[in-house]
Amino acid sequence: MSLHPRVAIVTGGGRGIGRAMALALAGAGARVIVSSARENAEIAAVADEAERRCGERRIVAMVADVTRDGDCARLVAAATDCFGRLDVLVNNAGRGMKYVSETFITEPTRFWDVAPETWRMVIDTNVVGPFLMARAAAPVMIAAGWGRIVNISMNHETMRRRGFSPYGPSKAALESETIIWAQDLAGTGVTVNALLPGGVTLTGMIPDGVAPELRAQALDPAIMARRSSGSPPSGRTASPAGASSPPAGGRTSPKRKPPRPRRTWPGGRLGRTGAPPARAIAGPPAARAGERRALPAPRRRASGPASSRRESP
Repeated sequence: MSLHPRVAIVTGGGRGIGRAMALALAGAGARVIVSSARENAEIAAVADEAERRCGERRIVAMVADVTRDGDCARLVAAATDCFGRLDVLVNNAGRGMKYVSETFITEPTRFWDVAPETWRMVIDTNVVGPFLMARAAAPVMIAAGWGRIVNISMNHETMRRRGFSPYGPSKAALESETIIWAQDLAGTGVTVNALLPGGVTLTGMIPDGVAPELRAQALDPAIMARRSSGSPPSGRTASPAGASSPPAGGRTSPKRKPPRPRRTWPGGRLGRTGAPPARAIAGPPAARAGERRALPAPRRRASGPASSRRESP
């Protein structure tokens, strides 16, 4: 499916999930602004890679900190100045648990041992950053009558996992933002969705010292570059293993093939893999607002109040 002449912004696009999505969007014909808070060399390399693949310059690299409202406004202005429009915002930039501890996977950090400045840094990037970016982008999209805002999230288990403060709470807040913003934007032609890879993903958030056998279980970020059928209703969360379009307020995963078995990870489990949606990003305005799409998991019997909450409402 061609995304020409769509224009997208991908924050945190120098590595991992952001890099994979930026290259996929450019490969499908979109023009992309890719940002990084500090690493200009990484995002410049992504722009060069896209040019080699596509035969033309489709990615513009910019250093911008999503925790600064002036930088967010500058990214949106760059999209409209360079390409005359803005259709898609991918809020991918984030800070993970390695800023709390390099051994967080095997040695959970208790919340009272987290430095306040580290907590604020993670929340500012993962919660305030998407707000500032969406705040800057929404008026442009509303004026055009069409837009897609995609917030990169993670599975509910990780949000509630022991020792995952403040990363878990930050993503829970992001999902709340997704649902609320989708309702605020209802009727404007602009949708908001959350997209998750479906399990632990091999990005810069995984410390270098993680054991090779654990790294081997992590998903390849390229999973976020695959396409799935269906355009998710706005306000939902999507993950690379889902194909159908769940009702507003649910979670979605990009379609997977072939099926992979679940694998264990310290403190939780990896989801089944799949692929994200060029159509979820640039699909028809029929998408409803507020959708969070999650990886479809086998149904489990309720064993009490604690198990009454499902991954996909």
